[in-house]
Amino acid sequence: MFRKVLIANRGEIALRVICACKELGVRTVAVYSEADRNSLHVRFADEAICIGPPRSAESYLNVPAVISAAEIADVDAIHPGYGLLSENANFAEVCRASNIKFIGPPPEVTRLMGEKEKARMAMKKAKVPILPGSEGVIQSEEEATEWAKSVGFPVILKASAGGGGRGMRVVRSAEELPNLFHAAQTEAQNAFGNGDLYMEKFIERPRHIEFQVLADEHGNVVSLGERECSIQRRHQKLIEEAPSLQVTAKMREEIGATLKKSLSNIGYMNAGTVEFLMDEDGQIYFIEMNTRIQVEHPVTEMVTGIDLVKAQLRIAAGERLSAILPKQLEIRGHAIECRVNAEHPEKFTPSAGKIHVFNLPGGNGVRVDTAQFSEGFVPPYYDSLIAKLIVHGRDRAEAIARMERALGMFIVEGIHTTIPLHRRIFADEEFRSGAFDTKFMERFFEREKEAREKAVL
Repeated sequence: MFRKVLIANRGEIALRVICACKELGVRTVAVYSEADRNSLHVRFADEAICIGPPRSAESYLNVPAVISAAEIADVDAIHPGYGLLSENANFAEVCRASNIKFIGPPPEVTRLMGEKEKARMAMKKAKVPILPGSEGVIQSEEEATEWAKSVGFPVILKASAGGGGRGMRVVRSAEELPNLFHAAQTEAQNAFGNGDLYMEKFIERPRHIEFQVLADEHGNVVSLGERECSIQRRHQKLIEEAPSLQVTAKMREEIGATLKKSLSNIGYMNAGTVEFLMDEDGQIYFIEMNTRIQVEHPVTEMVTGIDLVKAQLRIAAGERLSAILPKQLEIRGHAIECRVNAEHPEKFTPSAGKIHVFNLPGGNGVRVDTAQFSEGFVPPYYDSLIAKLIVHGRDRAEAIARMERALGMFIVEGIHTTIPLHRRIFADEEFRSGAFDTKFMERFFEREKEAREKAVL
């Protein structure tokens, strides 16, 4: 096992990695910007090094600064968390050149899976089902039109280097394709420095299902089951569950076997998440892979009992999956996670500032991953996620009841949060039934609007 690990991240995920390291007897080094000087990940790490001003570009995304901190602290490895540098193949290469272990897949694999169209083709070659679409990057508006006619409207344009809904446009007719093609291309270029687009058939009411995988450095791959991530707003996940109500034991086994073969073939290592869309007939199609730990990894931990971050560390240290995982994987009960963001729950605008009261819920089956505290400060420079509230129950009904109770006990004063929105979602009959899709939030807001209008009358 490593002697000392630097965490190239901030907030709750940095604290989460510190906790895993402490349990493994590994010393930790936190890096922080000037805005995070009083953060908990700085307080609880064994060492902490300031790497720059508040803006991420000058601190957490500053590769020379991060590597310099790692060399000063004389660490064996770097854990990138999620976001920031976690899927930056160039950063992984610099770690390798600096003789520092990058806790994640090799840079070649990160680069392959990070370019969405290349990832689609790699999965197609491995017999993983993909949506009908273009073969390779679309070079022109004319080529896009030809592919759209071949695939059949509606189609969706996606940024090859993208994520989070940026560089993405749904096209329903040939007439609107030119404008949407150029709009997606421009947005992708601005967001990712790469305007390459590809095209897929658009599913009107899909469910978003993702599979958690672990792969050691000896060619062994295992799937730890799926998560349901269909509750989204503008392609950003709000609530995640495990397992999905729509995935049968047979389907889980078949997909796991396919992923084991395909990811072993490309030389995948460490933790990763393979994302799919499920159509109304229950058929699933690969859309992309995230080559890192996910925000929603706790729901998988809750139903499997496997500490994914400790598994990441042990894999990177050279251990085999057979030594890390139980001989028989079991999915026990049901887990749900709510992302608590520092946002106005109606306007969805960021809500930075000082937290005056921060009361965390507890009790049986309740977990909170956070780096915030009473009298702490939420800076305006970073992602708005301030906590993840996770519950586990013997079934989905108990998990929902437990989440409702926990949300009612989660008190945050001084800033706005999305807790009131989550409480309304959990009271919604469509959500409670489990018969939802990625368009749920649009229908949910429309129902609330209609209810308000009726109340006025």
